[in-house]
Amino acid sequence: MQIHGQTVDAQTRCVHYRSALDVVAIQFFCCRRFYPCHQCHSAGETHAARLWPADRWAEHAILCGVCRSTISIDGYRTASACPSCGAAFNDGCRAHAHLYFDLPATPA
Repeated sequence: MQIHGQTVDAQTRCVHYRSALDVVAIQFFCCRRFYPCHQCHSAGETHAARLWPADRWAEHAILCGVCRSTISIDGYRTASACPSCGAAFNDGCRAHAHLYFDLPATPA
């Protein structure tokens, strides 16, 4: 599986996010290409990113850079580690979920 973007190693770390826990690539809804982050997508594509609609979150659009298994968006959003190999994920990525997934509105 090809990972696009400014990767710095084989586990999908990129120039923007490269901690030991940054081992996830996301298949973007708009182009179906895997990128390590939204900044890599912006740099590598001429189109704007489109968010994954909630009714499509069962699709396996998340790639674990350690074992190369894919995870559904639903599964990823509730996981802190890869269900296949146990590699820990960066919990800080949750702060960027709105850049990838069409999140339900939060009540005011």
